[in-house]
Amino acid sequence: MPFTPRTPRVAAARRLHRRRDRDAAGRFLAEGPQAVREALARPGTVVELFGTPAALDRHADLAALAARADLPVSEVTDDALAALAETVAPQGLVAVCGHLDVSLHAALAAGPRLVAVLAEIRDPGNAGTVLRTADAAGAGAVVFAGDAVDPYNGKCVRASAGSLFHVDVVRAPDPHAVVEALRAAGLSIFATTGYGDSDLDDLVDSGALAAPSAWLFGSEAHGLSEELTAAADARVRVPLHGRAESLNLAAAAAVCLYASARALR
Repeated sequence: MPFTPRTPRVAAARRLHRRRDRDAAGRFLAEGPQAVREALARPGTVVELFGTPAALDRHADLAALAARADLPVSEVTDDALAALAETVAPQGLVAVCGHLDVSLHAALAAGPRLVAVLAEIRDPGNAGTVLRTADAAGAGAVVFAGDAVDPYNGKCVRASAGSLFHVDVVRAPDPHAVVEALRAAGLSIFATTGYGDSDLDDLVDSGALAAPSAWLFGSEAHGLSEELTAAADARVRVPLHGRAESLNLAAAAAVCLYASARALR
């Protein structure tokens, strides 16, 4: 019979909605066929796959991939799936995955030419969207620095649209130590701020973005701290040619990361 919400394995997975339980178990949930597909493509990531009978039939290729990897594929009732999912209209599949963290040292040892640093960013939707954009722009690592949102928060995982499984994810408690390590690895450090003394267009024209770079992004509410902004090699503003007061975090990050991506290529 399919598992119900009271089945111990379902109950244990459901507890991963809470950060303290994710941290204790070293696991998180990836919801929906797209996230499950990307997780299965990264060997050793998925621990178990839950699905309703209809979803497992509809996505038989994913169930087969999990079975070939010798992973438990567990049928669940609609009620159990709803308990595991966080969306209003879940798509029938949820995977339990192991944390993906790598150390900052290991991430930099791979020689990334583009790095995004999310410093004290609290909003999971923004963080996941920036992670997705960084992946699309070719970044090798995304660093969640300081008191930043948990990258394994369900909303962050969904907003990343699978990119969480593509790039090195680093969690580092001290943003200043992150900046020092990035600089020691030979990356130029650019801090984004609406009051920056460097215009993004001028940096592009000067060729300054053609070198390996790291971008610092702060929370939408408070931005980067003065100390962290001062520690960067340049404080960069995105030019506003219309009457808008500012760009939101995700839009500004996309503009900056793609400016670097173009220059690096």
